[in-house]
Amino acid sequence: MAGRSSESNGDEGNSRGSAEQAMKPVFFEIFGEMWKVQARLGQGVSASVYRVSSGRASLAAVKEFQVDAQGGDYGYHKERSVLEDIQGRKNIVTLYGVFTNHNSVGVATRCLLLELLDVSVSELLVRASNQGHSMWLIQHCARDVLEALAFLHRAGYVHADLKPRNVLWSADDECFKLIDFGLSYKEEHQDVKYIQTDGYRAPEAELQNSLARAGMEGDRGCTTAIDLWSLGIILLEMYSGIKLKETVRSQEWKDKSSAIIDHIFASKIVVGPAIPVYHLRDLIKSLLHNDPAQRSTAKAALCSPFFSIPFAPHIEDLVMLPTPVLRLLNVIDDSHLHNEEEYEDIVEDMKTECQKYGAVVSLLIPKENPGKGQVFVEYANAGDSKEAQRLLTGRTFDGKFVVATFYPLSAYKRGYLYQTVQ
Repeated sequence: MAGRSSESNGDEGNSRGSAEQAMKPVFFEIFGEMWKVQARLGQGVSASVYRVSSGRASLAAVKEFQVDAQGGDYGYHKERSVLEDIQGRKNIVTLYGVFTNHNSVGVATRCLLLELLDVSVSELLVRASNQGHSMWLIQHCARDVLEALAFLHRAGYVHADLKPRNVLWSADDECFKLIDFGLSYKEEHQDVKYIQTDGYRAPEAELQNSLARAGMEGDRGCTTAIDLWSLGIILLEMYSGIKLKETVRSQEWKDKSSAIIDHIFASKIVVGPAIPVYHLRDLIKSLLHNDPAQRSTAKAALCSPFFSIPFAPHIEDLVMLPTPVLRLLNVIDDSHLHNEEEYEDIVEDMKTECQKYGAVVSLLIPKENPGKGQVFVEYANAGDSKEAQRLLTGRTFDGKFVVATFYPLSAYKRGYLYQTVQ
């Protein structure tokens, strides 16, 4: 499908701005409709990713590929082929379509129109401030990524670039999803010399990359086991709150990685039962065997006892992970809950206020615990709930400062109101 883009020369007062800014598109014409570029979300060697919106307020992501050094579109065709082959899985980014963009100087570029996702695990790690994440969040991420990998590996593919930046949260589907299949390949048919990212690279991939730099080739390509290694490092970083790039490159790690993992777990203060923590430690160890043949598969890892334990989210989790449901705290005094007339007035006032930010599907104010006095607002989509959260946080209602978090839609629909950990 052909498209066209208009481009901006950036800030006219800064004629020395980067080439990146100078050629930023203003809009894309996609399937006969104009989509405005709201922001550049990322830029790599071969492609740039943009957040775009249509006149119908629809949001999506466009991945625009640069023509490669040989004047071809190998990167585009490779990623398109993989995505088209693995569509239909909840934990993998959705490909809406493909198009060719023609910019203002007549250069044609290939583009993917993709589902727009939210916060990445990389951003979550920054927000953790060296404290690490809750067991609920780690379990959620681990299960979602393992389910994606199990599907991907059954289809015969190796992701080959699993890292925090390539695992993103979907606000509407309430799960983490894998993105960026530019290095992916069919197992036993590896067509990429240099794979994975420093800090998340399995030992056998490190060896293969070293041989490639020396102009040599290994006996065989890397297997799906390299993806499990990357996930093990991601989970260890989520638990510890520490970037482990230098640690995993050290000789000490090569000699006694299991002892280092034990030390990381032993040095963190555990609130609550220790058994779930031990299950997580053992899961991570099973993913980080130096020998890929001993490493757990995605299917086997999903059977870990770590996933049989129910955890409640921390309040920080519900602030960081958008969903279509908003939860308002510090809004209503208990005294208003038992006066039916006052209660009905509050419900109507809250509904009127919340409808300013989008279509409200339902609103609930429990009169008893759990959730007593909290306001749960279900919006038609996560975009509306995010806007409401942004504008309501810090507002006053009946003289009280409002605290606005998100809330899992699946739990809300089941009537399950978590007693969140503070």
